[in-house]
Amino acid sequence: MAGVLSDTQQAQGADGATAPGGVPSGSGSRGDTPAPCRRRGRPGRPGRRGRPGRSGRGLSRMRRNDLFWAAVFILPTLLGLVVFYLWPVVRTLLISFTETGPFGGSEFVGLANYRELFGDARLWETMLNTLKFTVVALLGIPVALVIAALLSTEGLRGVRIYRVLYFLPVVTMPAAVGLIWRTLYNGDVGVINALLGLVGIEGTNWLSNPATALYAIAGVGIWLGLGTQIVIFLAAIQGVPKDLYEAAALDGAGRIRQFWSITLPQISPSVFFISVLAVIGALQTFDLIFVMTGPTNPAYPQTETIVAQFYQRGFVENQQGYAAAIALVILVVIVAVTALQFRLQKKWVHYV
Repeated sequence: MAGVLSDTQQAQGADGATAPGGVPSGSGSRGDTPAPCRRRGRPGRPGRRGRPGRSGRGLSRMRRNDLFWAAVFILPTLLGLVVFYLWPVVRTLLISFTETGPFGGSEFVGLANYRELFGDARLWETMLNTLKFTVVALLGIPVALVIAALLSTEGLRGVRIYRVLYFLPVVTMPAAVGLIWRTLYNGDVGVINALLGLVGIEGTNWLSNPATALYAIAGVGIWLGLGTQIVIFLAAIQGVPKDLYEAAALDGAGRIRQFWSITLPQISPSVFFISVLAVIGALQTFDLIFVMTGPTNPAYPQTETIVAQFYQRGFVENQQGYAAAIALVILVVIVAVTALQFRLQKKWVHYV
């Protein structure tokens, strides 16, 4: 009996040790291999935390939500851009190929308006007047730069008062400014001729003289734009690091040398910005010239700009197709001049 038990125990030891509870670990019953953990899910299926599809769908849902709200905020601006800017350009282009009748209605004439426009000598005269006015208007930039440099002097009192005084013309209506300056330019009772008479200089009728009318109006245009230019230049000059001036002073550089070597290169982006605005504004000038001279003035042909010609043809003579062609020419000229400015700025504008 003891031998049988010993043989049985040896057989069990060969198969495997007896587990607690009398179940041998090496037997072929269901308890031989442990059951897989059910919390991990079925084989081949990842758990809830490891599902990649669910996170991808959540990310795309968040992205769609962000795009939706971005579109909601951009739509008003985009709608205004299309309605008030892009569509008028397209509409003007379509009108330029038509001719308006005396009692309304329009007829398609193709490129007839453009052929008449480029063959009209008056177009080139107004373009020349506009070019002269633009060149004179650009002379206000160095004037504003010098004034801004003087106002930025350390220890100068009343800088805010000077800013307000220079900026007052900007918030004044150009028509009101034109009426005031027309009185000042008057050849008989004008203040300018009275001041010139005090020093023995005989003045002229500035706005009726074809030789001086355009330049007199351009001077008023410079005065109108000084406020904006001075404020921008002041902000740019105040942004120049003081260390540069201190290092230049230690090297013996004076105020003028510091202006040309430090201030001007540092604020060149602001100079470029103002030059672009000044050119675009000068090419679109109309109200100031129309108020100060007008069609009845003998010097009006020497002061009429291309925008004034657009007004004359479109609103006075009711040639809407011809006026639309002039408007597109103005647009092309402004775009071309601005593109030229952006191309040339690479040679003299220094971005820090």
